[in-house]
Amino acid sequence: MSQPHRARRLALQGLCCLDVQGQKAADLVDEFIVQAKDDADTISAAREVLAAAVAERDECDKLLTQHASRWELHRLAMVDRNILRLAIYELRARAAPAGVIITEAIKLAQEFSTAESPRFINGVLDAVAKKIAGEIAPSASDAEENE
Repeated sequence: MSQPHRARRLALQGLCCLDVQGQKAADLVDEFIVQAKDDADTISAAREVLAAAVAERDECDKLLTQHASRWELHRLAMVDRNILRLAIYELRARAAPAGVIITEAIKLAQEFSTAESPRFINGVLDAVAKKIAGEIAPSASDAEENE
């Protein structure tokens, strides 16, 4: 298992704990990550990704609710909701190519969620990735207008 995947696993576990217990559990989550049987780089990466995903949670949730429009946020399975939050944060931060982020999210869903989750997560993240890409790439009509 690669270092980035192990860091994402730890960050996901932290997000799930915070989702259930709220920010009051932040110190316990940090202690859990620090005590993980991983190397220092993995622990550091997990802490960094978790902190950033928590800080960006509201923005990520906005994109999530737009692209999982048939689902209310609180009705999504907790693990799926947090896999999506983590991946949407990474897509917004352009932490890696979109395909890598989506593949990693699908792997987390296969590992921690239901048999249906990978397909659902793939669909939502594909739509989010296209939305984010559209926000940074000018459309064809914009390019024609500028000529």
